Amino acid sequence: MKRILIIPIVLIFSFCDSPSGELSKISSSVITYQKALIAHGITGSNIARVYKDGDVLVHSIINSNNENDMAINENTIFPIWSMTKPITIVAMMILYERNLYNFDDPVSDYIPSLGKIKCKNEDSVYNCENKLRIIHLLTHRSGFRYYSSGPGNITHADTVFNSLSEYIDSLAQYQPLEFEPGTDYMYGINQAILGGLIEVISGQSFYDFLSKNIFKPLNMNNTKFYLTEQERENFQILFKKSVDGKERIFSNDNDQLTYRMGSKMQFGGEGLVSTFNDYSNFCQMLLSGGLFNGQKIISQKSIELMIEPHTINILEDGYYGGVDFGFSLFNLQEPILDGTNSSKGIYGWSGYHNTHFWIDPKKKLYGLFMTRTVPFSFEIQKQFRAVVYYNI
Repeated sequence: MKRILIIPIVLIFSFCDSPSGELSKISSSVITYQKALIAHGITGSNIARVYKDGDVLVHSIINSNNENDMAINENTIFPIWSMTKPITIVAMMILYERNLYNFDDPVSDYIPSLGKIKCKNEDSVYNCENKLRIIHLLTHRSGFRYYSSGPGNITHADTVFNSLSEYIDSLAQYQPLEFEPGTDYMYGINQAILGGLIEVISGQSFYDFLSKNIFKPLNMNNTKFYLTEQERENFQILFKKSVDGKERIFSNDNDQLTYRMGSKMQFGGEGLVSTFNDYSNFCQMLLSGGLFNGQKIISQKSIELMIEPHTINILEDGYYGGVDFGFSLFNLQEPILDGTNSSKGIYGWSGYHNTHFWIDPKKKLYGLFMTRTVPFSFEIQKQFRAVVYYNI
């Protein structure tokens, strides 16, 4: 496997855009931003699109041309990590529209082991007083968080368990909640549990449900939980940096998930791989009120339920950045504090290896950016949005 120290970053670029040959202001600004990310060692090759009112305003691929990086295109495969979450939420809304569950249903009605959950406080672990309800998983208000070790750790679970039901039963037995369900917000493994819930409610494997109801109608043919040997050749290499940027490598050795064929460990919060074209179709569907090529995936009402804030005014380090949180989607409610000139009511999400998207219902616009680098930074999405909204 490739593991090579990269100092310095090679500053050679390629791009494709404007058929007229003269770049618009927004195109020029986005491309300049993409080049700056590479020039300053923030990302390797990257791809961006801005779509508005039926037109692609920007579609730009910037390849670093570094000998250790990969040249990417619209069909390069990326691990999308937490951009899996909005897909899982759409799947839940499909089942909701079929009247197969209610938001306030106890999860234990479907997964009995989650009726015996433990909570913890500063002094002890005790039997939770509140029931864990589906709405708590949808909104990250369950008390489950992300775990660096133990049964809740996704990387560990990917190789230890044989099914989502085994994983969830282990969580119920060994992983106490950080607080009483419904009483606070903590980002965590909730959508991984929802994947198991979808299996129970639908009677299908999680991937089979997604494939039939979302991926096939949206022509998302390269979005899945596994990679074939051939597909691994088209799997974008990871640009891994130390926090201070002094160490930078391109590596195939840090996938963290196996993406093995036949695995039933299909994580609804983290596990999908996808391509730029595939996820663009997903964004297009959300922007179009749940429609794609004339076919309804979900209703506009369901989208409104997804983005309605349930957790508001969260302070991080004493600061509120203007975004509230719905069903695993941010919703910008105070644009002046966001500082990007973005519209009120935009919503979206990002993935651990720096894939980012947002939907702007007001301006009928979406933005999508993909690269593969760590550490994660939400600043990439904010900077991308600023470049768009200050030039549109």
